[in-house]
Amino acid sequence: MTREMLFALALGYLFGSIPFGLVLTRLAGKGDLRDIGSGNIGATNVLRTGSKLLAALTLVLDCLKATAAIVLARQLFGDETAVFAATGALVGHLYPVWLKFRGGKGAATLFGILIALLWQAAIVYAVVWILLLLTIRISSVAGMSAAISAPVTAAILHSPFLPMLLGFAVLVLWKHRENILRLKRGTEPRIGKART
Repeated sequence: MTREMLFALALGYLFGSIPFGLVLTRLAGKGDLRDIGSGNIGATNVLRTGSKLLAALTLVLDCLKATAAIVLARQLFGDETAVFAATGALVGHLYPVWLKFRGGKGAATLFGILIALLWQAAIVYAVVWILLLLTIRISSVAGMSAAISAPVTAAILHSPFLPMLLGFAVLVLWKHRENILRLKRGTEPRIGKART
């Protein structure tokens, strides 16, 4: 691994580890997001504070921090470092050192990665995510299904990013393991009701 690749990985991690949900809710006087609902720092839990605006901002910023990291890494260190910035961004979001490695679940951040690396997969991802949110109204199902769509689309397109996106999808599913158990039990609530 070259020095540029290491720098890109570190840059991605730095961007990805910014806990926008936690920062925004504190700035808005909503308290510590980790003490609300599921305790997660993502947009779905921010929504439980009662602020749709804060939830939307968290979603957008968690997405764009990954996009920004990849774009910046490409400009500073070259195109070949993009995958390292992407990896750093997702791992940083999932396991931020500032929060004792207890981060978000990665759905929005993975979308931001796709915007920068594989726009076709980003479109499919968005359609799957939004469609399931509007119909099933279970955030975890929408996020996991969208994550799974990324490597599937990459495979169809014969993209070189397939192995990476397959790994990313597994990471997102792993972070949703408690949601998966609740889905099996039939206790996973829908958006707008109890905690997930």
